[in-house]
Amino acid sequence: DFNDCFYQEEYSVASDTGFVDIPSGNENALKEAVATIGPISVAIDASKSSFASYKSGVYYEPTCGNAIQNLTHGVLVVGYGTEKGRDFWLVKNSWGKKWGDQGYIKMSRNKSNQCGIATKASFPLV
Repeated sequence: DFNDCFYQEEYSVASDTGFVDIPSGNENALKEAVATIGPISVAIDASKSSFASYKSGVYYEPTCGNAIQNLTHGVLVVGYGTEKGRDFWLVKNSWGKKWGDQGYIKMSRNKSNQCGIATKASFPLV
């Protein structure tokens, strides 16, 4: 039966005691959190067809919105880097390994909060 809960407290390895919101729109604060905390949950504007069809390279979509009302999808920022002079965020999507580059996308970094990547970012306290 799908209504049964199989949670067993004795198998828990961590407890969520709260969360921290990263200052909205602050890519430097997001970078620091990724470097010191680890993967960070973010909301992005994923409404453009270019996002759905991404395969490789550093993704830049000039028509992406970065206001909170534009955010349509939750993803995980797992790292950052620079490729051919273009700064990027390494982002894990939830659409499986057949999407993007094995389930990941390199999203433009330091491009005025591209697609709202730093608008609504947070991490749990455990």
